[in-house]
Amino acid sequence: MRWFLLVLLITIVFTACANNVPTETPATPTAVPTKVATPTPVKPLVILILPADMPAEEADVYQTLVYNLAQQHSLRFQVRNTLTIEELKAELPALKIVIALPPDPGLADLTAAAPEVQFLAVKIPGLTAGGNLSTIGGSDQAIDKQAFLAGYIAAMIAPEWRTGVLSQRDTPGGEAARWAFVYGHRYFCGYCRSPNFTQPAYEYPIVVRIPTDAKPGEYLGYAAALLDYLVRAAYLYPDVATPEIATYLAQYRVMLIGQELPTEEVRANWVVSIQPNVLPAIEQIFPELLEGKGGQAVPTPLYLTDVNPDLLSEGKLRMAQEVLEGLQKGIIWTGVNP
Repeated sequence: MRWFLLVLLITIVFTACANNVPTETPATPTAVPTKVATPTPVKPLVILILPADMPAEEADVYQTLVYNLAQQHSLRFQVRNTLTIEELKAELPALKIVIALPPDPGLADLTAAAPEVQFLAVKIPGLTAGGNLSTIGGSDQAIDKQAFLAGYIAAMIAPEWRTGVLSQRDTPGGEAARWAFVYGHRYFCGYCRSPNFTQPAYEYPIVVRIPTDAKPGEYLGYAAALLDYLVRAAYLYPDVATPEIATYLAQYRVMLIGQELPTEEVRANWVVSIQPNVLPAIEQIFPELLEGKGGQAVPTPLYLTDVNPDLLSEGKLRMAQEVLEGLQKGIIWTGVNP
């Protein structure tokens, strides 16, 4: 009996010890977080479109200006001679601003293809600001001030105040130029009539308007009307101021005023260029474009260049500068409603 109890006790002890032996638990692997590659954000981009034949000095001015603006606002900067819709879309969504100078690179199609991009047309005639297109210095920019000053200068230098304007019919800019030139002429000398005029004496200034559907090759026929009325000093509205017209009128010793010297051949008969100073205007609007504030028509100040001292003396130039200052301060009204 004792042996039975001893064996039973030993069995119970060994069973309890066996139950206390730790069992090996398989280790659960710890998940290591995988690094997800995040794309490096591309810096925003501004593109400047300059014509390939732009004089290097002028191109450098625009490139330097826009490059500096891009640096100030942490943008990338590119210069191109053209921009297709495919090239435009390839730069999205980084592309923020496109600035274009004439000729028009097709802004109507480009603006429609990328409504999220702001476009700025600089000195490109025939465009209307709206949507994501802003304009500076087109044919309708400050054209009334330009034409008024041209009328004033023409009356100041033309013998017997025989002045004329070659404008465009049925366009806002053309009509503004027509009336402002007349008011500028009258600002200098009233109705400028004298019984002692050399005959034939017409009522000046002479206004000639070219129809909008006329082909450039037909412009000379309209310009000839200025000669028929013995005009001695004429203003050429920018949209019709072709080199052929300037050369044709210069052959008859007509003194010419316009937005820019069309060709070196006419420099001897070119009185002065009245140009929009677009550089400060670009600086002014650039931050607003970056904020998406488009559709602006930015008014641009004017300045006188290509001055011919043989036709516009120092004293007369000073008088013209005073009138220009009055126009830009709003002291002198052009006679044309905004």
